Amino acid sequence: MQELTPEIQIIHDIASFAHDPERFSLYAYPWGTGELVGAGCDAPRTWQRQIFTDIKTHLTNPNTRFQPLKIAIASGHGIGKSACISQIIDWAMSTCTNCRVVITANTETQLRTKTWPEVRKWLKLSINADWWDVTATKISAKHDPENWRTDAVTWSAHNTEAFAGLHNVRRRIVVIFDEASGIDAKVWEVTLGALTDENTEIIWIAFGNPTQNSGSFYGCFNGKQANQWIHRQIDSRTVEGTNKAELQKMVDAYGEDSDLVKVRVRGMFPAMSMKSFISANDVDAAFGKHLREDMFSFAPKIISVDPAWSGDDKFVIGMRQGLAFKILAEFPKNDNDVQMANIIARYEQDEKADAVFIDGGYGTGIVSVGRSLGKDWQLVWFGGGVFDQGYLNKRAEMWGAMKQWLKEGGAIPEDHELYTELISYETVGRTDGKIQMEGKEDMKKRLQQGSPNKADALAITFAFPVSKKHTGYGNNQTGFVTDYKPDY
Repeated sequence: MQELTPEIQIIHDIASFAHDPERFSLYAYPWGTGELVGAGCDAPRTWQRQIFTDIKTHLTNPNTRFQPLKIAIASGHGIGKSACISQIIDWAMSTCTNCRVVITANTETQLRTKTWPEVRKWLKLSINADWWDVTATKISAKHDPENWRTDAVTWSAHNTEAFAGLHNVRRRIVVIFDEASGIDAKVWEVTLGALTDENTEIIWIAFGNPTQNSGSFYGCFNGKQANQWIHRQIDSRTVEGTNKAELQKMVDAYGEDSDLVKVRVRGMFPAMSMKSFISANDVDAAFGKHLREDMFSFAPKIISVDPAWSGDDKFVIGMRQGLAFKILAEFPKNDNDVQMANIIARYEQDEKADAVFIDGGYGTGIVSVGRSLGKDWQLVWFGGGVFDQGYLNKRAEMWGAMKQWLKEGGAIPEDHELYTELISYETVGRTDGKIQMEGKEDMKKRLQQGSPNKADALAITFAFPVSKKHTGYGNNQTGFVTDYKPDY
């Protein structure tokens, strides 16, 4: 057999790493020499190898190979994420003909001055560096620059064409988001919709410090989208080559559970973002909390209903008695008012409830049926008037009362959807100082998740004052104590 030239041997070797980023990395770079000398520079770091293994496992399984692989990495500082990004790009481009890669970051400055220089550095170190032409915004194969390329793209919520056009049928697509917490939800949405090619290897990886406890990056770890992502949270103190002494100084100065240490060291999301209305700390204290019956049994029982008629939103029936809240039932969207009214009536009777509050958005028909059954149910209009003039509307007032209830010792079930919904709402700044919550549709779009039906079901229980019924159940006596007339 004719002996292979060194160039041909390299091509053969690299082709064998098509589904194995770790072997490519070990082969391609001069570990332990030159620029790769020092702590954590003798091989890929442990956490990087885990990501490489995730990719290999996905691509070597015929059942998953052509399904999108989505990986999210939240970390503290200094773990080598830019090096990991660079190695993945080099592997992806080197081992698949006509591969297409798109990389973006939270800001143009981050992309141009931090992420992209690191990518170029690792490409220059690679054994096959001479395969590529490299510019300030693009890496391309010398013999096919238009079809075999990596593009560094500055995103814009108003100009998402680069992400909408991610098609490369029967080849490979790689999308990388750096400092992903700061990338607009619209870019995430367009990217998700674009990754639909059949028989194509599709890899989407989002890296970043977890600076916000809401948004699309947060949704990779929490909420309805979390099960679609492989997600890892990496503490900088566990990573080879990080400055453990400096990291410990930060912990000693600010405390293990401070938001600064959570974000910058532990790779954890903060307890509360700048605009979040309810703190994760308050929800943590309530989550799965057990109360003695005598701590709430004296209080009136308030059933709340948050209907849903569209999308994948849920129809939720909840009940609060004093400091205790629970979900009685949840259903897929349902516009059968008669059916749902009868279900609510059954829960009202079984629980001997003192009041039933129903969201007026989709609840008018249900209340109408209820009244034909002799029920004195109350509609709650989220945009209606308030008792407390410090709030803009009924939604803000109810959420304000719910926030105070949590601080006073409220208890919620171990329901992760409810947890996520409670900490997701943000406030809107106003010149008059009134508290305003962001709109429901704005929140859904920002987080790319469904309506907060469970959290709203809890909030609705604070719509009006309620007293226990003292003359027995079923005598049509109202449980409300108010002469308030909402503005609707």
